Parts: sequence; C-alpha cells; structure tokens
Amino acid sequence: MIKVNKLSFSYGTDLVLRDLDLHLPEAAMTVMVGPNGAGKSTLIYALLGFLKAQGGSVSLFGKALHLYKRSELAKLIAFVPQETSFQFDYSVRDIVLMGRYPYQGLMQTWLPSDHRVVDEILEQLRLQGLAHRYYSQLSGGEKQRVLIARALAQDTRYIFLDETLSQLDINHQVEIMLMLVDIVRQSRKGILLISHNLNLGANFADQMVFLGGGRVLGQGKPSEMMRPEKLRELFGLDLQVAMNPVSGRPNLLYPGKHLT
Repeated sequence: MIKVNKLSFSYGTDLVLRDLDLHLPEAAMTVMVGPNGAGKSTLIYALLGFLKAQGGSVSLFGKALHLYKRSELAKLIAFVPQETSFQFDYSVRDIVLMGRYPYQGLMQTWLPSDHRVVDEILEQLRLQGLAHRYYSQLSGGEKQRVLIARALAQDTRYIFLDETLSQLDINHQVEIMLMLVDIVRQSRKGILLISHNLNLGANFADQMVFLGGGRVLGQGKPSEMMRPEKLRELFGLDLQVAMNPVSGRPNLLYPGKHLT
C-alpha cells in the first residue's frame, strides 16, 4: 500500500499540492481525474521521488519514501510517461528489455532469465509480431503497448501511467484499458492512471480519485464518485450521470442544447 499524508509541494511561491491525503492499494486500478493544473502530474513525480515535498509524507509498504534507494524504488514502481523519445531507434524487444535494468548485476549483461521475462510479456501483450520492428515504425497505440510492456518487464508492485490515453483514438483507448484490467487481475499489481476521460475511468477502474486545486476532493468506487454534486465540485459544471446498460457503471452525460 502507498499512503500519502498531508503532502504539500510548491514551485517557488506557487503551491501546487495542499495537505493532500491519498492511499493506493495493490491489485487495483485507480484512475485519477481532475482539471488541467490540478496537480496530477506533480503528484506522480512526488510519489516517484523525483520531487521533494515541502510538507507531509509518503510511505510505501510502511517505509518512508525518502528512505528507499533509487535502485530499490525501481523495483517497486514503474512509470509510463505520456510521451517518450529515444536517442536511438531501438527495436520493440530492446525497449521491453530495458525494463530489466534494475536487475542487472555488476557485469551489466542480460541473463537468460531476463530474456524469458521479455518473451513472456511480449506474448502476454500480443507483441511477438512486432518484436523486431523499430519503435519509430509503430502506431500510437502500439507504442503505448510497448511502453506498458517495458513497465511490466520491470516487475514492480505498482505501475503509474501519466495520460497514456490522451493521444489515442477510441479503439486503442479501450484496448489499453482492457490490457490494464488484465494486468491487475493476472499480476496483482496496483495501477495509477491519470486520465481526462471520466467515462473510460468509470467503466474500468476499481476506484477513482478526484483531484482539484492540489487536494484530493474524493476517493472511492466509480459509483461513489460519479455523482452530480461531486462532479460540480471538481469541474464547476452541472453534469448528469446515467448508468451504462452494458457495464452497469455510471457514465457522464455531457451538457448541450438539442437543435429542433
């Protein structure tokens, strides 16, 4: 379990995170939503130890975040950024193999066990046919699958994803969400996904976190969070919610005038 208690962070005089409380369970997908500038990406970087908070605390499995070595954190949390560029044009297999870096010994060579892990993940995510393709030749959806495969190869307890779906069309968004659900079920990992798509989050998440003004405004099951009063607090809009007849999950109804 990752626990955040009264976390505060500022860029200069700009307070971005304000006395923030949060808990992230294992074996569950958490989708975090909120307006632009709410502090979502800043929070992820603070949880990864890339940013040092001015107040509060973060603990992983009962141990303070700052007590972990960087090499230890790399075996606990994997990160899939919104965009990734590489200095060289690596093959899909080479990129997934990079996820094994935290386990390299002093000789810095790949072991047969590393290659076995990569083979299993390529099969799990149906990437075998792309293994020898270059990253630059892939579509946006394929690139995201490869980056998720690299995170899986890292064999961590948690995977954080920062707006992974933002530049994908709907079929690839659904494909990625189904993939993440399978990862949670099969590997029992905790997943934190930042997204602006409330309906996708509500349909696939185990829990949702509403982040606004640098604070957690609410955390709970989609059925608890996707309510008009909570959406009004988060976005300042009067929004309606209806049950999806297929999934049985709440879905947002967007406001608008109908032409007659």
